[in-house]
Amino acid sequence: MNRKLATIRKIDEIRPIEGADAIEAAVVGGWVVVIKKGEFKVGDLAAYLEIDSWVPHSLAPFLSKGAEPREYNGVRGERLRTAKFRGQISQGLLLPLSVFPHSLGFFYATDKTVGEDVSHWLGIQKWEAPIPAQLAGDVEGVFPTVIPKTDQERIQNLTEQLKEWQGNTDFTWEVTEKLDGSSMTVFVHGDVEGVCSRNWSLKETAGNTLWRVARRESLIERIRATGRNLALQGELIGEGIQGNAYKITGQDFYVFDIYDIDRGDYMTPFERRVFCDTHGIKHVPVLAKEMVIQEWVTGLLTMADGTSTLNPKTAREGLVFKCNTFGGPTFKTISNRWLIKNDG
Repeated sequence: MNRKLATIRKIDEIRPIEGADAIEAAVVGGWVVVIKKGEFKVGDLAAYLEIDSWVPHSLAPFLSKGAEPREYNGVRGERLRTAKFRGQISQGLLLPLSVFPHSLGFFYATDKTVGEDVSHWLGIQKWEAPIPAQLAGDVEGVFPTVIPKTDQERIQNLTEQLKEWQGNTDFTWEVTEKLDGSSMTVFVHGDVEGVCSRNWSLKETAGNTLWRVARRESLIERIRATGRNLALQGELIGEGIQGNAYKITGQDFYVFDIYDIDRGDYMTPFERRVFCDTHGIKHVPVLAKEMVIQEWVTGLLTMADGTSTLNPKTAREGLVFKCNTFGGPTFKTISNRWLIKNDG
């Protein structure tokens, strides 16, 4: 799933910020963005840029705050981060439609284009932290096309769907802790087997941590023993990875999804948990197995705050919700408390 970093949105609400005369908060879907007072009004269309967008300097020079802009993938600009102004959390950036070329600005100024991805038109890239050499490894090839890449949509982008899920007992959810590590996939597909980072299939080399952990845990052999074509997808955590937030020795792999290549879909949460338990594979911490969602976006984000199951002295990054129905929806909630500390 490609993340829509820049989209056309309608301003749903404008909220005052206590003690602030020059700024206010605009609500778009489940996101709240601090803006200049009077810059937008309810019902206006605007370009909304999500956090983790790499924004070209020419598009929003004020993001550099008078300093020399940084550079990422050859583009001078800045990364959008979670921030706080006068106690109000702000996530993302709203820009007027005048940022588009004149002809495009006229075209996009219609309600029919709300939600349309305009990342390409604005030159927006997704910022990703540099990967340590022992994790990046030597590239074997592209990520296998028969396996989806790991990603979850944020709840802030799913407000219309949440209206259907909220209080609906036809939808029950597994809730797991989102671990702060590095994405890893181990797969078997016929005679082909491999280990992948988030975007690449990696060569097996002595210095590559992903392959070393896969061999240590006999993950390929465990898949082969089932006689099935499967991909184990999970989080690699530990020393040398994201500051080793969980303070463990070495590295560990925790499964959060299993993709059945022959079936062309993910195992249900129940199937996945049984598989990991049967085959002795570590699973991400499960906080609930049959939850019915009662909360709105703000309540779900508050739920994301808390301490890690793996280390109670560490704040958790967030939660992942997966519907128990076959092929059901999934989403993630990232703790704003965690973001302010680690992303601000």
